[in-house]
Amino acid sequence: MIVAAALVSCTQASSGGGPGADVPAASTDLAAADRARIAEDTENADRAEREAAAEEPTAEPTPGPALVRDAFATLQATLDDTCTPGAGDCAYFLGRVTQELTELDESMRADDKGPGHFKQPLADMKVLFDKLGDDRSEAHLEKYFSEIVGTRDGINTWMQDHPDDYR
Repeated sequence: MIVAAALVSCTQASSGGGPGADVPAASTDLAAADRARIAEDTENADRAEREAAAEEPTAEPTPGPALVRDAFATLQATLDDTCTPGAGDCAYFLGRVTQELTELDESMRADDKGPGHFKQPLADMKVLFDKLGDDRSEAHLEKYFSEIVGTRDGINTWMQDHPDDYR
């Protein structure tokens, strides 16, 4: 009789009639299937990531500032340009000259000769940038028209005396 009771107990458990009968056997199978699917998805994602990394070319380093000669050339292209403060035609011109001076400043500081070689133009640009601050509005730049154009022209003169820096 004890053996028969044990058999009934085992039969009920395997058929869902024993303890835990209120939880369908399919849910156990579903949970196992979900775990298997998650593991497979994770493995596939990891494999795809490794393959993508192997196919990607190595990232090119971000270029630094332009060479001094290139930055100077773009500044020099503004030499024949001007505007009339108060006439509403200075936004582009003064904005461009200021941007060209900023890029030349960065190039001179990054040059192999070192900032000491470009001591005078860097000092002139620092004076100008200190006056301008962060305001690049047309009205503000017009206020400093003479200083912006004067700095541009002074740097042009300095560079003409240092042809090895722009050729």
